[in-house]
Amino acid sequence: MGFMAREETGTLTSTTARTPGASAARRPSEGATGHVWRTRLLVAGIVLAAVNLRPAITSLGALLEEVREGLGMSGTVAGLLTSVPPLCFAVFGVTAPRLARRFGAGAVVCAGMAAIGTGLLIRPYVGGTAAFLATTALALMGIAVSNVLMPVIVKRWFPDRVGSMTGLYSMALALGTATAAAVTVPVTDALGGNWRSGLAVWAGLAVAAVMPWLAFARERGTAPAGHAPVRDGEGPSRERRAPAEAPALRITRSRTAWALAVFFGLQATAAYITMGWMAQIYRDAGVPAGTAGLLLAVTMVMGVPLAFVIPRLAARLPHQGPIVLVLGASGLAGYAGLYFAPAAGAWVWAVLLGIANCAFPLALTMVGMRARTSGGVAQLSAFAQSTGYLISIPGPLLVGVLYQHSGGWGLPLALMAGLMIPQTVVGVLAGRNRTVEDEATPA
Repeated sequence: MGFMAREETGTLTSTTARTPGASAARRPSEGATGHVWRTRLLVAGIVLAAVNLRPAITSLGALLEEVREGLGMSGTVAGLLTSVPPLCFAVFGVTAPRLARRFGAGAVVCAGMAAIGTGLLIRPYVGGTAAFLATTALALMGIAVSNVLMPVIVKRWFPDRVGSMTGLYSMALALGTATAAAVTVPVTDALGGNWRSGLAVWAGLAVAAVMPWLAFARERGTAPAGHAPVRDGEGPSRERRAPAEAPALRITRSRTAWALAVFFGLQATAAYITMGWMAQIYRDAGVPAGTAGLLLAVTMVMGVPLAFVIPRLAARLPHQGPIVLVLGASGLAGYAGLYFAPAAGAWVWAVLLGIANCAFPLALTMVGMRARTSGGVAQLSAFAQSTGYLISIPGPLLVGVLYQHSGGWGLPLALMAGLMIPQTVVGVLAGRNRTVEDEATPA
């Protein structure tokens, strides 16, 4: 957080610096100090929110077999369960910009964290598949609105640090994802093997994330009152504000927006298949349940360093196509390994698929780069994520159907590998150096 504190103390004017007693004037005023701490609280809120955006999903993936047995689910119904996240993200994510305009982004994220905590706390104990799906949807609703608003918050409050801030919350998201995958089974064992308790413990993490957002919950608009965008730090008095808001875009006219939406949808398909089914693939290959959970955690934890590096690298490149190609090749190699030697090379395939899953932070970074204004980012983020998650809905369900009716993983893995090819193609198109304002601004 030091760069923020350093930048905020640079707001003193040169006139003040030349007056007698300037040494005292150089110290941050009480208001400036409060502003620094609000900035730090905002960053903490972003990180804590990001940590909560996937444990609801990966904790379930680690215990999917126990949940299926406990609730009497078939493979097809379990596939439906793994399709619920993208469905909720598509349905509820599109409402996020409107809710943010009416109540403020801080209030929406705060409510989203509360919804996550409530859903995770009660879903293991409601009884029955339908109620389990409904309470899962409540938690996913909170995740959906926060998913959409994260790029908007970064673009508006940190306009000159889109890459680094996207990397920070992507890294926190990956950390939360990996932690839930790694420790859910051991925590469940420590709680007497009760899968219900093993799922419910993640509600506490969401409750902690509510706290910093309470400070921003009453503020309207895109940014908190008096909260100027963070400067780029290139000089003691230089400040670059976010571009002025533009009229609403006809976003569906933008080829870049469509390419980004399809890329987002296909990478989400791969991600939710991985989170929902990868542990089961390893378990069916003879890998113990605890080790299968660790392998899923390895796949997720690859996103911790790479989710910080890739957005920063992408923000420096005029075209993000080369990164897309590397990620696509890693995914194809990982799927091939799972088909030919799932247990023998388990750790290698986990690493390769973890690299491929970093298409998510890359997509978020491109959302911030493919629009010039925070309003444009809000529209592009809602369109790309909602459309993308709609595209991703059939994938996990189809994997469950193919798995149940074929009795093995050959056909599902062929589907996953086949989808990686169009994902790479549209990712290269989405990575071209252009903005949606150039293609979709009303006449």
